[in-house]
Amino acid sequence: MLLPFDFQKDPYLILDFSATNPDLDRIDLTDTAVFTDYVFGKLKMAGARVGVGGYNEHRVIYRRSPHFNEIEAEPREIHLGIDLWADAGTPIFAPMAGIVHSFQDNAHFGDYGPTIILEHSDAASQPRYSLYGHMTRQSLEGLYEGKVFNAGDKLGEIGPYPENGDWPPHLHFQLMTDMLGLTGDFPGVCAVADREKFLAICPNPNRLLGILGLA
Repeated sequence: MLLPFDFQKDPYLILDFSATNPDLDRIDLTDTAVFTDYVFGKLKMAGARVGVGGYNEHRVIYRRSPHFNEIEAEPREIHLGIDLWADAGTPIFAPMAGIVHSFQDNAHFGDYGPTIILEHSDAASQPRYSLYGHMTRQSLEGLYEGKVFNAGDKLGEIGPYPENGDWPPHLHFQLMTDMLGLTGDFPGVCAVADREKFLAICPNPNRLLGILGLA
């Protein structure tokens, strides 16, 4: 269990943040309060407890932040994890046993905010690393590299904006087979030209979550 939801029983809504969603042309994505009202308004209308989606999605929402649009570089718009949109304060649990590889507060506008990366020893049967982004700062308190988490242990909570990187409250969950020498951070979005490279490193998290209707 990653969040306190049963995706076989609890209602959820698959959210679309690609250019095919006309709603995104009508709202100011740079205004996090407006963006948050949009996301949670959609959930309320659908009677859903949580919003899901995003792996390998070509998203337009990253145009809200210069963090994804560096000068003289192709914009990064391909999402490499799954987002779970739920209320700030929602507890997050380790879905599999592991140790803390690294953690930090990636505090740029539009970045992960407080982030935890776990390393998993059973690399033969699962990805070696998992990343949890947009958490509360309190989630980082008391952490140290090598700290053990068993499957089901509480990792922390979904953070509020602007603490969480200034996003509508959600968890970014990502799997990696290689950290590429990085600590406390890993690209959660890549350029179209780098899509195949990063998808090979970042397998689909839904193989663990098993959310029906989600690719």
